[in-house]
Amino acid sequence: MSETAVPPAQTAGFALSHRQILTVLTGLMLGMFLGALDQTIVGSAIRVIADQLHGQTAQAWVTTAYLITATITTPLYGKLSDIYGRRPLYLTAISLFLVGSLLCGLANSIYELAAFRAIQGLGGGGLMSLALTIIADMIPARQRSRYQGYFMAVFGTASVIGPVIGGLFAGMDSFLGIDGWRWVFLVNLPVGLAALAVVAKVLNVATERVRHRIDYLGAAALVVLLVPLLTVAEQGRQWGWLSSISLAMYAIGAVGGLLFVFVESRMGAEALLPLRMFRRSSFRMGNLLNFLVGIGMFGGLSSLPLYLQIVKGLSPTEAGLMLLPMTAGIMVATGVVGKLIARTGRLKVFPIVGAAFMATSLFLFSLIRVDTSLVQVGLTAVVMGCGLGMLMQTLTLVVQTGATPRDMGVATASVNLFRQTGGTVGAAAFLSVLFSTVGGRIADATRAAFATPEFTAALRDPEVLANPVNRSFVEALQQGGGAGLDINDTSFLYGLDPRLARPILEGFASSMDTVFFVGGCVVLVAFGLTWLLRDIRLD
Repeated sequence: MSETAVPPAQTAGFALSHRQILTVLTGLMLGMFLGALDQTIVGSAIRVIADQLHGQTAQAWVTTAYLITATITTPLYGKLSDIYGRRPLYLTAISLFLVGSLLCGLANSIYELAAFRAIQGLGGGGLMSLALTIIADMIPARQRSRYQGYFMAVFGTASVIGPVIGGLFAGMDSFLGIDGWRWVFLVNLPVGLAALAVVAKVLNVATERVRHRIDYLGAAALVVLLVPLLTVAEQGRQWGWLSSISLAMYAIGAVGGLLFVFVESRMGAEALLPLRMFRRSSFRMGNLLNFLVGIGMFGGLSSLPLYLQIVKGLSPTEAGLMLLPMTAGIMVATGVVGKLIARTGRLKVFPIVGAAFMATSLFLFSLIRVDTSLVQVGLTAVVMGCGLGMLMQTLTLVVQTGATPRDMGVATASVNLFRQTGGTVGAAAFLSVLFSTVGGRIADATRAAFATPEFTAALRDPEVLANPVNRSFVEALQQGGGAGLDINDTSFLYGLDPRLARPILEGFASSMDTVFFVGGCVVLVAFGLTWLLRDIRLD
């Protein structure tokens, strides 16, 4: 079935020249670069940071805390920007992000870091959604993909230099008298101050402001819905998925969901997320896909750097460079798809192909082993990047096509809301799967290793046992058989004899395979749903 999307009359948009649009884009891209750079830097350095703070098994909180607050504030930014204008809200988002970055650089425990990352998320929730909303204000839908391609180029650039910078700082003992890993967050300060200055100067596009009531009750209900469910996604492996505290969290989340639906129905057009928008198939299906893609994307991206650093033994910088093929895939796919959409006005084929690419890449990642070639990993990353490049911009356009000017801020914010909710679930649940299974997998691999001559020879080798790292490992084996190893700090692997380290690496690789396979299954469901999208034609 086909439908034609008629672009809303945007008072500011069509009067702007290409040069004027690019001037505004400069400010928007700096803000987006700030958020994208932070995520890629932290992703490549998180293993070292968790080791430094002795919290490897709790590292998911660092990602989850950021995503929770960013997810909850995203629709608020959309609604508030409709009332007060895009510019003051965008400046507020950057400012909050900078305060959170400074506090993260001062953290002294993994839980302090998670709390400060939550403050970062209060700003991060507006960086991406407001930038895309402003573009939607200015540019007709058919040409919008061309300019969204600039954003993907920024995302790609941040993906290139972020892991390198993150790895560089994480590998330093100190820089300018401050712990190296702290600069992973402090580096945001000069970038953010530059973004503040540029945005304040160039972001002067007039947009029609809409009188709204602020749906504070809806925001509170959303908190009650999301926080317990995301918390149990992180802690379920320790509490037990059917323990009394987990069941209580499920119940609180369910109550929050019912309250959210009740409040939103009462608020009508003033709702944080108006329920009438779900009557539009493009909004409903587009955001369901955003949710599923977010699960697969964040779940996969949280595991790949760990595989490269823990299993393959790469430094954080080297692991960051190994993400370059994925970045290349994102940038190439985004550029090609943007031109094709502008030329043909067609959307549907690209989410289908993108989901197929992404599911294929995750299933290929589920086959990686300790000895898998880095060339194979890089080629698979290219496939994943192409899938993400096709999915991210096209699903945003799908949701925006049915939105009126009054709802553009809310509609665009909903894209990030559902994608980040999926990402929060994916990051928390998949890392929970990883660390809930890895202990048993290591124990199994260790028992199998005792039957190999290489491993038993290493256990008896006097030169091996003369190394304190090897001796401590052997003592831990004698006490717990591999299951009692402390994996909160994995840095000992770098000094461990390769023969002794082998079963640990096999255990990690096996658990990561499970994570990638689950992610592939989720995106496979998304692939099936993409065929149900309406064949939208942009004018």
